[in-house]
Amino acid sequence: MPSFPSAARAAVADTRLRGNLAHATSTIRGRRADAVAELDDWAALRESGKQIKDHVLANLGHYLRMLEERVTAAGGTVHWARDADEANRIVIGLVKATGETEVVKVKSMATQEIGLNEALAEQGVTAYETDLAELIVQLGDDRPSHILVPAIHRNRSDIRDIFLRSMPDAPEGLSDSPAELAEASRRHLRAKFLSAKVAVSGVNFAVADTGTLVVLESEGNGRMCLTLPETLISVMGVEKLVPSWRDLEVFLQSLPRSSTAERMNPYTSAWTGVTPGDGPGEFHLVLLDNGRTATLADEVGRQALRCIRCSACLNVCPVYARAGGHAYGSPYPGPIGAILSPQIRGIGSEVDASLPFASSLCGACYEVCPVAIDIPEVLVHLRARAVESGPRHPLERTAMNAAGWTLRSPTRLALAQRAASASRRLVGRRGRIRRLPGPLKAWTDTRDAPVPPPESFRAWWARTDGGRTEERDK
Repeated sequence: MPSFPSAARAAVADTRLRGNLAHATSTIRGRRADAVAELDDWAALRESGKQIKDHVLANLGHYLRMLEERVTAAGGTVHWARDADEANRIVIGLVKATGETEVVKVKSMATQEIGLNEALAEQGVTAYETDLAELIVQLGDDRPSHILVPAIHRNRSDIRDIFLRSMPDAPEGLSDSPAELAEASRRHLRAKFLSAKVAVSGVNFAVADTGTLVVLESEGNGRMCLTLPETLISVMGVEKLVPSWRDLEVFLQSLPRSSTAERMNPYTSAWTGVTPGDGPGEFHLVLLDNGRTATLADEVGRQALRCIRCSACLNVCPVYARAGGHAYGSPYPGPIGAILSPQIRGIGSEVDASLPFASSLCGACYEVCPVAIDIPEVLVHLRARAVESGPRHPLERTAMNAAGWTLRSPTRLALAQRAASASRRLVGRRGRIRRLPGPLKAWTDTRDAPVPPPESFRAWWARTDGGRTEERDK
């Protein structure tokens, strides 16, 4: 993937995409605000979620061992995967052991993160997405662009065209009516639900003291995948733990309101190991690290592991609303992706090194986060890491040394400010500098720079006798 600015440039120029994003994010944002406003104790609920997640992260080894013991005691099998390749090998091996060549899938960010569908396809196994939005993305040979609504960049006519082109049993004369589109997908998937012997899911939460896995969803497709197949394989990031059911109760309130703007999820499915005669007869849990341990070691960056994948930060982000999810080059778009992807993947690629800069630092993401992740703080932290580890322009050190020398002396600073004010007529017109010279042009490639003011605050203060001593102390 190219850097974020390069990928975003084409997206910003796509007026139809920006229209779709603006309509969808503003609608979700407004509904979420209404749902959250219903709770007088939302701030306390948010703080509880933060404290629970931080407690788990501080005791992660203990709770992971407890979860493994409980799942195993309930008849499940636990597998540990250090990275994406190992997780894919485990899942592929489990599917091949059943002799099946098809699996149905519950919407899962973790399996997108490791590229499971593509890895299965290379081994002759077809994965069928059953979430409506994920199905649209899959049939369109596309990529998700939102955590909650993966096909947010598509409108109804796009979806109708995709169904008619790629869904073999799509009815002739299919319109773009939401009801008809939903019915077409329902009929298409019904046969898969009834015939599939293997299902793959993600995990929203895992209750450590009982070994219970929990999936929250709105359509019922997850319930079908979790109960009908003979074998269930769940891939879970190691940070998805909560200690007990009492702790889970906090997130069963905060996640629906922050994601779908509902008071509770229509479908909350929970299962503990296997139960003879009820649901899958074989259950496997794949615990995925894939950079999470390294993230946990970062005192500032580790708060990204609190994320419960609600997507509220995407819907308030002015950058995401204009660029869309594809520009982030990751299954995790938006503000949370800008801090999570560079940590779990490292800042070795062009796109990951650029993601911490894909923000205006307005702070709206922090205000809506139901577990109080200070995304702007982590962004600034990762920007420093990207600068330290990345290539530097030969003039950068010289410029920073000159700035430091100037700022260390009030006299030198005052001279520099007077020189800047004197140059304002030369460097810009109509209050803007459209193009800076040399390496500084990187700033004006994407934005105008303001011209220096006619006088500095220091000069104004001296000229007005301290603002006339604050209007004579009022």
